[in-house]
Amino acid sequence: MRIEAKGLKKSYFQGAHEVKVLHGIDFELPAGSMTSLTGKSGVGKSTLLHVLGTLDTPTEGTILWNGAAVLKGRSFEVSAFRNQNIGFVFQFHHLLPEFTAIENVKIPLKIRREDDRAATAKAESILEMVGLSDRILHKPGELSGGEQQRVALARALVTEPQLLLADEPTGNLDEQTSDSIMDMMLKLNREKKVTVLLVTHNTRLAEKADNRLVLTREGIKKV
Repeated sequence: MRIEAKGLKKSYFQGAHEVKVLHGIDFELPAGSMTSLTGKSGVGKSTLLHVLGTLDTPTEGTILWNGAAVLKGRSFEVSAFRNQNIGFVFQFHHLLPEFTAIENVKIPLKIRREDDRAATAKAESILEMVGLSDRILHKPGELSGGEQQRVALARALVTEPQLLLADEPTGNLDEQTSDSIMDMMLKLNREKKVTVLLVTHNTRLAEKADNRLVLTREGIKKV
């Protein structure tokens, strides 16, 4: 799936004061690519991911998936599109502490109202792929930070999304564990052909991506 952003602008208002975050962003994510996005704190990297992932709407501009605009539908249609096509991994894993690893991974499938037996099989398969087949019945508090992030990665991928958006997914991890998570995302990108956009402050990890983008106050540029 080829994804294009054309003229994306985003502003927020604090009373009568307009705070401009995105200033006309144009870029493309080639189908099946791994792209990293770096930039100074506060330039709007997370905002861009939220807009690209349909969690927020741009003030101006268009997002195209294979040439078709995705934000023109009604809210429930956009939500359904997001559930079907986009996976998210954040710096904080947002796992439900009272649920086991496999129960957390099954959540997006339950939202789709998939058959429980089929959902369980899919969750087991993706947890095995991220190296957690022996930890599926453990709750988040019984897992290491790296294992928790792998569960979050599995949850993002269990629906077989066409786009994975990762916002500082290794930000709270040590270097060795960060490398492990990055290598896992690269492996899944190549094997599953998922288009990935990774926001990271870690230049060393960013350099492992196929394509590199840098966001500044003035716009976005390819490295």
